[in-house]
Amino acid sequence: MKKSNRQPWMDAADFGRSLGPGIGFNLLVRDMPRMVEFATQVLGAQSPYSDEDFAVFIGHGAVWMAHADHSYLDNPLSGILQGAETRGAGVELRIYGRDPDAAETAARQRGFHVLAGALDKEHGLREAVILDDEGYAWVPSLPLSA
Repeated sequence: MKKSNRQPWMDAADFGRSLGPGIGFNLLVRDMPRMVEFATQVLGAQSPYSDEDFAVFIGHGAVWMAHADHSYLDNPLSGILQGAETRGAGVELRIYGRDPDAAETAARQRGFHVLAGALDKEHGLREAVILDDEGYAWVPSLPLSA
């Protein structure tokens, strides 16, 4: 059930046709303003549009979106979400090109959970692991010098 009566910045069908090619993802969230804060302030993404039902994020060469739970009632995933304490278990959402130290600092300042602080890894990246309020694991990273 849509709650917002705000005029969208783009027609939904036009937005859908604008996506791709490539891989995209949609996150289901309980608290849209908090997700927008996380994506923009911690991950360094831009949000060209957000309301209480839906948000679009652009950053680091990707476009992704979030829908509030209440806007997904007719979706097949809605039954799975009922009673789920966290979401995204076992999925890492990697943000290549986001400074992990800056993301870690921003996350700590805003009360998000830093699962692993920024470290240099053997696979050639400096990365951190940060959980948003929904339990999604985000991994901002930068390549290490050769």
